[in-house]
Amino acid sequence: MSKSLLLRGGRVVTMDASRRILNADVLIEDGRIKRIGRLDGRTVGRSKPITIDCSGLVVLPGLVQAHIHLCQTLFRGLADDLSLEEWLAKRIWPLEAAHTEASVYASAMLGAAELLLGGTTAILDMETVRHTEAAFEALESIGIRATAGKCLMDAPPPANPPALRESTDQAITESADLCARWHGAAGGRLRYCYAPRFAPSCTGPLLRAVSDLAERSGATIHTHAAETPLELDTVKRETGHDEIAYLDSVGISGPRAALAHCVWVDRDGIAALARQRTNVVHCPSSNLKLGSGIAPIPEMLAAGCRVGIGADGAPCNNRLDAFAEMRLAALIQKPRLGPDALPATQVLELATLGGARALGLESEIGSIEVGKCADVTVLDLAEPHAQPESADLMSRIVYSARAADVRHVIVDGRIVVRDGELKTANVAEIRRDANAATARLRRAVNL
Repeated sequence: MSKSLLLRGGRVVTMDASRRILNADVLIEDGRIKRIGRLDGRTVGRSKPITIDCSGLVVLPGLVQAHIHLCQTLFRGLADDLSLEEWLAKRIWPLEAAHTEASVYASAMLGAAELLLGGTTAILDMETVRHTEAAFEALESIGIRATAGKCLMDAPPPANPPALRESTDQAITESADLCARWHGAAGGRLRYCYAPRFAPSCTGPLLRAVSDLAERSGATIHTHAAETPLELDTVKRETGHDEIAYLDSVGISGPRAALAHCVWVDRDGIAALARQRTNVVHCPSSNLKLGSGIAPIPEMLAAGCRVGIGADGAPCNNRLDAFAEMRLAALIQKPRLGPDALPATQVLELATLGGARALGLESEIGSIEVGKCADVTVLDLAEPHAQPESADLMSRIVYSARAADVRHVIVDGRIVVRDGELKTANVAEIRRDANAATARLRRAVNL
């Protein structure tokens, strides 16, 4: 990692408290943002930084996706046109059960490469039940900032398939061991999350244990909630509670918890999420593709909820593209609530500061400010689809920009993408390994 890096002459979208947009240089030293402004040789100092010319480019905080399933990247295109419950039972659970260490590694590398090349610098990732160590090894190697965890599924059939279900003790023990090894690894770039799949997959004792373990270790809890009406009905029937209330009763709530989807949350549920300061992760493409619905995100934000954004997994999206999610997040609310619902600046907040909060890293990432970690994405908006230059910059980023517009990406002060090329891994090798692993998985489940 370079000790010193200078981004010279860009248009800097800080996302700081004043939401300043500056014509400025950004000096990075030892993985953190050292200075922002017009810098000369005296203010840069004697460090002789590597300099990247950002003239005519837009410098953004690295984008944060707070709900990802890297273990599912190899399943892209294998589970189309199904409802959530069929999608899980017919495709995702059999494919996850067929994973090996090698295929989990290949899946994580493929997904992380796509994320980095598309300007996403940090993720909250739920893996499958087994081989989570292999995913962490991939994440360590490729250089993305990630909070990841082993999926927990201990409820008896039919809630879980026998091939993925494990005992409560086994789930807790393995997850705690992974947390001890990986939480804070790679200089703090990698962190652990406890990841119960969703309430129907988990027993009450497991969820309570997860809450206690996360509290003791300072880890995040990452799960799904209120994704479909059938899920809500199942939880109500089995527990007697509304799902948001039930999760709160077992300790899955508050700033340490991130609940993906929350499509079917009523007014009382929204008020509870706001009061608890529980993080909601909006996944617009996934919710539309699976037919789950449209989450009431403007209502949540108006109530004071903490909201991030995520692509979910490749088999229900099928891209891991933060720009596609931002654009869609803004557009789908307008037929519901009017054309002024969820404007561009608010959407960019979901993909930066909102995600940072969901990862428990709001003091470290999500904005370009002195002292924060140097996670930065640099865009070239010169192509016709993002012109003219005189258009509002936030509008160009949210409504016009594409993943292909990403030129440079920096994570923790390290250049991971330069001139649109991944520098931390060989994309041809990633593609070859991913295709070989997918062919084996398809054979294993008779697809």
